[in-house]
Amino acid sequence: SFKNHSSTKKYRSLLNKHRPDILFFTHQRPPYIAPILYAAEKAQIPTASFIFSWDNLASKGRMAGNFTYFFVWSDLMKQDLLHFYNTVKQDTVFVVGTPQFEPYTMEKYQPEKNEFYEQNTLHKNLKTICFSCGDASTSKNDPVYIETIANAIENHTFNEPINLLVRTSPAESPERFESLKERYPFIVWNYPRWPLLRSSHSEPWSQRVPESQDVQDLRAILEFCDLSINMCSTMSLDFMVFDKPVINPVFGNTDNSLYDDQRFLKYAHYKTVAESGSVIIATNKNELIEAIQVYLNNPKKNSTERRKMFKLQVGKPLKNTGKRIAEQLALCIQ
Repeated sequence: SFKNHSSTKKYRSLLNKHRPDILFFTHQRPPYIAPILYAAEKAQIPTASFIFSWDNLASKGRMAGNFTYFFVWSDLMKQDLLHFYNTVKQDTVFVVGTPQFEPYTMEKYQPEKNEFYEQNTLHKNLKTICFSCGDASTSKNDPVYIETIANAIENHTFNEPINLLVRTSPAESPERFESLKERYPFIVWNYPRWPLLRSSHSEPWSQRVPESQDVQDLRAILEFCDLSINMCSTMSLDFMVFDKPVINPVFGNTDNSLYDDQRFLKYAHYKTVAESGSVIIATNKNELIEAIQVYLNNPKKNSTERRKMFKLQVGKPLKNTGKRIAEQLALCIQ
């Protein structure tokens, strides 16, 4: 459908002129990569794609085209790839881990605990709950979950006073939480520093890139908060890097007035997590409050399951992931 398009012709001209040994795509899904994939195929130039995120195979639509090689996070992701794309050959799929979590091993991003508490105006002697938001398109119930936690803290429901830190989604601005900010002044808000570098784009959220300082800020949150709460987000894995307890609230279903987020428990990538015992699933307010109290009292509960889950999802050591990917690319062109 696009073989005669002007963009495709330009790609073919560029590839024939420069003759790269391989084309590496850091994301397999954007439709606008299809013309250059086609041009590479016609020029007999091999291509490789990194599977960008853990949910991309089962729930984010088909790939934009055919690649020569595939780089995946784990053996689990390799199995999914071979399942959903039965023309892919096993020897073209390489387990390399993911660079998504590699900054947590780098000395340059090592945070200072006292600085974390001071920057976020948190009480040093209190335990800290982090609620990390999704974006409004898939995590519409986040305000309900934040309000539930804030009310419990305000009403002294727990056996101790608690810090509550909310990190909003880097994919959107935080306006939908303004009323909560006014009503609960004790909530500490962390707004990700992910500036939008290009707005005239078919998927503008993908053009948000974190500043170096935000990577350090996030690592501090993961390392120094005591408990993570999020709606079935990849942030569950981020916190598992530091063996922190994770609760996934999913109050919405087809029988109540809330957005149906319980459906995500059936998605292939998260079904594995939900059934593993590595997280607590909370389907109503009472279950959420009870789960928080359980983990505040016993933060090591489910630690073994968390470590197993992270190893299952990320099949290689975090350190030197980028180097490992580069070395595998080099092997592909030998």
